Amino acid sequence: MSQRRPPDDDDDDTHAFRRALREAGVRRIAVNRADPGRPRRRDPAAAERRAAAVAADSQESASRTSDGRVEAVRPSEFLDFALPDLPYRTRSQLKRGQIAWEAGLDLHGYSLDEARLELESFLKEAASSHMRCVLVVHGKAWGSTANYPVIKSHVNAWLREWPTVLAFCSAREFDGGTGAVYVLLRRRGQTF
Repeated sequence: MSQRRPPDDDDDDTHAFRRALREAGVRRIAVNRADPGRPRRRDPAAAERRAAAVAADSQESASRTSDGRVEAVRPSEFLDFALPDLPYRTRSQLKRGQIAWEAGLDLHGYSLDEARLELESFLKEAASSHMRCVLVVHGKAWGSTANYPVIKSHVNAWLREWPTVLAFCSAREFDGGTGAVYVLLRRRGQTF
């Protein structure tokens, strides 16, 4: 690529400006290209996680969600999660309840293991039916041996792990409020 110098103007302001730049030590750059810097080092743990996710996706394991420890949430806490590349407009439409949900699941009365299995099968069925948004009612009830809403806390963790979940947030009052979540699902082949 050839470099061209702009023609010198005889204007006094231009000469004064260039003189001020020279006196300040500013030099003309030799290459008119961005310097990407040094290449990023690959995180070996990220590569392992990616490989494990691909392997798990291809094996269609019986359970895709963890059953370990989860972060406890308060009964009235507003749940909110979205992948970083989800458009702001889509996320705000989900929060305002402007994306119509096409199916719902009520987890009241289920044990923790039953709730996990029900949620997994519901999400698989919703994805295979090409649904865009679903409603999951988890309730706000405290666990019998825990001092936090067990199902709500686990649903918060499980949905973050599910590969087709793009975002979720607590529902509007008429759909269950903080006892339910709208879940935005990725359609097959959809990217953001």
